[in-house]
Amino acid sequence: MDHVSLDIESGELYFLLGPSGCGKTTLLRMIAGFIEPTSGSIHFGTRDVTFLSPNHRNTGMVFQSYALWPHMTVATNVAFGLSVRKTPAAESASRVIDALRAVRMESYSERKPNQLSGGQQQRVALARAIVVRPDVLLLDEPLSNLDAKLRIELRTEIRRICKESGITTVYVTHDQKEALSMADRVAILNQGRVVQVGTPRDLYRRPASVFVAEFLGETNLIPFDSSAPIDDALATYTTAAGPVVAPRTAHARGVLSIRPEAIRLQPRESVGLRGRVTSTTYLGELAQYTIELPANTRLNVSVLNPGDEVLATGSNTTLTIAPSDIHVLGS
Repeated sequence: MDHVSLDIESGELYFLLGPSGCGKTTLLRMIAGFIEPTSGSIHFGTRDVTFLSPNHRNTGMVFQSYALWPHMTVATNVAFGLSVRKTPAAESASRVIDALRAVRMESYSERKPNQLSGGQQQRVALARAIVVRPDVLLLDEPLSNLDAKLRIELRTEIRRICKESGITTVYVTHDQKEALSMADRVAILNQGRVVQVGTPRDLYRRPASVFVAEFLGETNLIPFDSSAPIDDALATYTTAAGPVVAPRTAHARGVLSIRPEAIRLQPRESVGLRGRVTSTTYLGELAQYTIELPANTRLNVSVLNPGDEVLATGSNTTLTIAPSDIHVLGS
């Protein structure tokens, strides 16, 4: 980690997002107490936990491998952390029921882990983490071992559980869709540094760098080498593909970041950037096009609900983009 400084609010569902090897799991393990930082400090509220052992930090952790005891029932797996804390039996039984009810697994309390699906096992692992009422809940890519359909279903469930419990949650993932759909805020990491922090909407629509723009979803990057103001809000940017109207900035040169879904395909005679379709991919709910513009500029375009009118390869078209959907990045 390289001079990382983060403030995570109480009750927040906070994501650490970045490519493999960027440091997100290392940072999570520092919060958990498995790795000691060589400098700096970690606080839970006013409590300095920098050099406390993991069992004295009151954290709950959910791993991607579930880590359930195979010889124990669901209920005894969930109760394990309470038994270590010597919680009275009556209170332990009540809290186990509450935790299983929160993850909608109360009817499976007497089953063994090998009698459960992967998604059910992950719910039990989550119940085991929240039953101890941790100060911080730590989730290390908890959905990575599940199939795509189940991952989508559990996103909503995990967010519901975290928000209903009110537990401050730090969630590590490399899956951009998970972060966008679940997080209150996201810290994007690259090579041990935090490169941008914000809400999912802010990060997607207003990335601070080309790295963030490209990592958080797909984008088209069009270089510009000059701009001329139109008014206080807009400017015309000169690109090899033609002039583009976008929000006015102080950048003399740089790139325009345009998401594929922000581009509209119009009849050839419309006003906009002229291009030719070089490839078409039909995916049911959307059609993806590659459009070739002048000066070998290529843009990817996504059209939602394309219906029966899918453009064929070789078709001529005009591209229009609302200025508010263009983000200007300086070089």
